[in-house]
Amino acid sequence: MMKILHVSCSPRGQASESYRLSQKIIGFLLKREPTAILVNRVIGGGAISHIDESYATALGATQQSSAEISPEGSMSQSEQLIQELESSDFVVIGTPMHNFTVPSALKAWIDHIVRVRRTFNVTTEGKAGTLRDRPVFVAVSSGGRYSGQRARQPDFLTPYLRAILGTIGLHDLTFFSVEGS
Repeated sequence: MMKILHVSCSPRGQASESYRLSQKIIGFLLKREPTAILVNRVIGGGAISHIDESYATALGATQQSSAEISPEGSMSQSEQLIQELESSDFVVIGTPMHNFTVPSALKAWIDHIVRVRRTFNVTTEGKAGTLRDRPVFVAVSSGGRYSGQRARQPDFLTPYLRAILGTIGLHDLTFFSVEGS
């Protein structure tokens, strides 16, 4: 059965433009596969914590096995978020653009899911993602115009998400936007 992971980042929740746009994308996916399971991961408004000392210490270790993950602290939350991502067939991210880039809530989620020896490995050729590629749809809302010939502000969000999600093996990204003037 198909599974859709919806990551919602706006502190405005369901009232946000990025949420509404992400719901349209989900609607198209559900029309194609009506029996799909939708997993909603709300990360906006401080719903997930930032990484903590135990997480940073574990990353600094030369090896980390899942058996060593403490049930407390952000390493446990990281594992849960990675498992949600691994079990999905489609990912829909609804996010606002804050100060030309990703909001801190989305950055916190990224810090949890981009984990050495878990979602990527370091090789002699660089970082190699370990996740199976799948379609990722990103619904972006911005108060200013950041794309096209009439762009009035820089866009660091799109290239950042392409680079960081590509690091873990997610390369099939499609961006949709609602932009102000």
